[in-house]
Amino acid sequence: MEEKVFAIERLDMVRDLFVFCCYTGLSYVDVINLTPGHIVASTNGEKWIRTCREKTMIPVNVPLLPKALKILDKYKTNIRSLSGGKVFPVMSNQKVNSYLKEISEVCNITKNVTFHLARHTFATTVALSNGVPIETVSKILGHTKITTTQIYAKVLERKLEEDMQNLKLRLEEKL
Repeated sequence: MEEKVFAIERLDMVRDLFVFCCYTGLSYVDVINLTPGHIVASTNGEKWIRTCREKTMIPVNVPLLPKALKILDKYKTNIRSLSGGKVFPVMSNQKVNSYLKEISEVCNITKNVTFHLARHTFATTVALSNGVPIETVSKILGHTKITTTQIYAKVLERKLEEDMQNLKLRLEEKL
């Protein structure tokens, strides 16, 4: 889906929103409410999202990965975004999920794709399976309890094997 080129603007935009959330962990409501003021530079010049979760009002600070930055750049001059004072054009969650079904069909994805899957993808595929500690993922997702994040933390077999291999090497070094 990330690589697919769409000639239809609404599908292109929904794909971009979905992929952006795959790299940030934001929920639908949080990405739709994102304003340019939420994008800030840290002391080292890296761009971050600094906002609060709509659902819980918990502060969320997300360092932006290159693919998310590329999508932000694409929309910085979008008339619909600018006129609404938002980072992305606003559309309903119902419409977004409807368009995601259409995108799934075009991309031959058989899994039921809803917008929440982007948040799940960030937690599992992007963060946890690449060695980001669950505590960090929990903070980025704006969870107050680690147990909430553990729902996303289906430990992938590949990750399990990698962790155990690293443990094995450390134990062998001590011999």
